[in-house]
Amino acid sequence: MIRPTPGVSDAGEPVRRPGTGRAVAVLVLVVLAALIPLLGPSAALHDTGEAVAPGAGGVGLLRTVLLAALCVPVGELFVRRLVRSVPGAPESAPRSWAPCAAAAGFVAALGLASFVATGNLVPGSVAEIDVGGLYASRDGKLALVEVNAFLAAGLCALSARPATQVWPMAAVVVAEALRAHPTTEQGQLVGSGLTLVHLTCAALWTGGLLYALRTLRCWGPSEAGAAMLGLYARVAALLLAAITATGVWSSLRRMPSDTVLEQLTTTAYGRVLLAKVLLVAAVAALALWARIRLGRATDPLTACSPARAEVVALGVVVAVSGLLTALPVPIRW
Repeated sequence: MIRPTPGVSDAGEPVRRPGTGRAVAVLVLVVLAALIPLLGPSAALHDTGEAVAPGAGGVGLLRTVLLAALCVPVGELFVRRLVRSVPGAPESAPRSWAPCAAAAGFVAALGLASFVATGNLVPGSVAEIDVGGLYASRDGKLALVEVNAFLAAGLCALSARPATQVWPMAAVVVAEALRAHPTTEQGQLVGSGLTLVHLTCAALWTGGLLYALRTLRCWGPSEAGAAMLGLYARVAALLLAAITATGVWSSLRRMPSDTVLEQLTTTAYGRVLLAKVLLVAAVAALALWARIRLGRATDPLTACSPARAEVVALGVVVAVSGLLTALPVPIRW
């Protein structure tokens, strides 16, 4: 009896392993998303007269990884809670990505902390990093909170009670909200509150959609899958409304209404913000398309096609958001 050669069909043609094309596509998308914060600062600052901050590309990339690492566990916890409300939901669930996300977030937070420890400069060697100096500044303390929070989240994700990682993730959100608004800013607490709501809703929306699609793939065609996707869509509509309201309010606080149109095209922050607004509008259109297909199609699970495009677009939004945090805030004219 002749045994077939592994990876080769009976006709002698190579057999493509299932999921290989999907893995390659994901890898390409991740690389392209990484190029946005890396190459974005120079493109956004072109002909604006603004100075680029040291290591802006690296900081933007690290901040992108940190934001993505926040979205994954928050979304998993969110959708798992929704699944409890779905009648007849299968017990099977996709493997959690929370431990890997916590590890990536820990590395990113550690890199950002080392940047803060050298006076917001790119460290040339380990000797230049003043770890003790982190305790002497507000930004340093917030950076340490994020490092410890991701470490704690990873331990919680590997424990018998993974739901407890909600607390360290909440600490990361609070730290990011405070970091984005220094004490010298007018109305700092209002700005931090807006960022807190904005970041929380964005993490629930992005991470939730990713885990919902992974859950549907694990369950296969079922009424429970369609019910779960419909339940997520209803909550996502509220999240989008909150994201839009807090985003507009935050933008008007940094760019007054009488100068916002000019600053959207003449400042690096404004240009990237405009790109983010257009991307969010595209995401909203994809979400609406998925909602329509969910309600009208014979097979509600056909809504997965626009939902997959939506999650890819949301990944680009996360990368653009990471770039936005590395750019100088526009001057209030």
